[in-house]
Amino acid sequence: MTPADASCLLEHGADGSVLALAGSWRLSRLAELDAALRALPAAAGGWRRPVVIDGSRLHEIDTAAALLLWRHLAQVGVPAREIGLRSFGGAQTRIVELVRQRLPELQPAAPQQRRGALGQLGASSLRLAGLLHGHLDFLGRVIVELARAAARPGILRGRELAAQLAQVCVSAIPVVALVSFLIGLVIAYLLGLQAEKYGANIFVVDGVALGLTREFSPLIVATIVAGRSGAAFTAQLGTMKLTEEIDAIRTLGLSAEQVLVVPRVLALVLSLPLLVFVGDLMGGLGAIVIAERMLDITPATFVDRLRDALALRHFVIGLAKAPVFALFIAVIGCRMGLSVSRDTRSIGINTTSTVVQAIVAVILLDALFAVLLQELGL
Repeated sequence: MTPADASCLLEHGADGSVLALAGSWRLSRLAELDAALRALPAAAGGWRRPVVIDGSRLHEIDTAAALLLWRHLAQVGVPAREIGLRSFGGAQTRIVELVRQRLPELQPAAPQQRRGALGQLGASSLRLAGLLHGHLDFLGRVIVELARAAARPGILRGRELAAQLAQVCVSAIPVVALVSFLIGLVIAYLLGLQAEKYGANIFVVDGVALGLTREFSPLIVATIVAGRSGAAFTAQLGTMKLTEEIDAIRTLGLSAEQVLVVPRVLALVLSLPLLVFVGDLMGGLGAIVIAERMLDITPATFVDRLRDALALRHFVIGLAKAPVFALFIAVIGCRMGLSVSRDTRSIGINTTSTVVQAIVAVILLDALFAVLLQELGL
């Protein structure tokens, strides 16, 4: 037998079974080695205890061949911890023992059992409960940091706050104005189609004014901000975590929430009411355009009717919703960014999840406001 050959032979004696290895056990000969091992007894009943592996005729062995050997023995029911080694060289012994020690870590993961419909519902409920618990915990920590900043304004990062205001407010005005203008135009058009049938053209102003200021403008602007700024917060903080910048901040003894989260939360809470106001103005402008062309309502008539139809409380309610929406969008975006794992794929997953969670949160909060205000008679 040349050194390039590889084989194994099982011998039985009065003192147990001996598995004799011979030749070169290397990665390049795994197929041949696997066939030789499969020729051995396929059940533990064909082996006599104790089992010893003899390496007196073994020329060389690497970790791939050693792993194949240990896994095959485990499959036939001969535990690796009960097997002895005999006549191995020093280097060969170290290789075989190293693979034996690491064998539990190298075992393939057991296939997950398929859950039924009820099991999937339970698992999804547990994940949702964990997600909500994490958001509430993070919200509490953010409120504590906001209270610290209110008590000691000197710790607030003014330059970072200004930068975030420019990003989430100033640069968002064009897209908010455009979308709100189109929404106002569409609402007025659809209401006008019905109002014309009954000669009630002027009441289109009432519907547009109440719908825009109280519901549509806060909801649409918050949705835009959730997809724009909420996703940006997650991507920014996730990238900082991936590059270990957040770890560096904490190593310096600083609070990552105070340095990174508080300026973003404050910027969004201050910006969203302003953006909702822009949405109210541009939505009204879109309604004026379509009312003049389709319903023969002049801009002056539209404004006069608007002054009579729109009570101040409806306008204030719309603006009052904005900071609440902003707080939840910012908390979700920042928390998902800080919970990114150490890989780039996680940034994309968490960014997408942020947009979905933030939009769902905004809709649920708007429904809660509607029920609460109805109960209060507002």
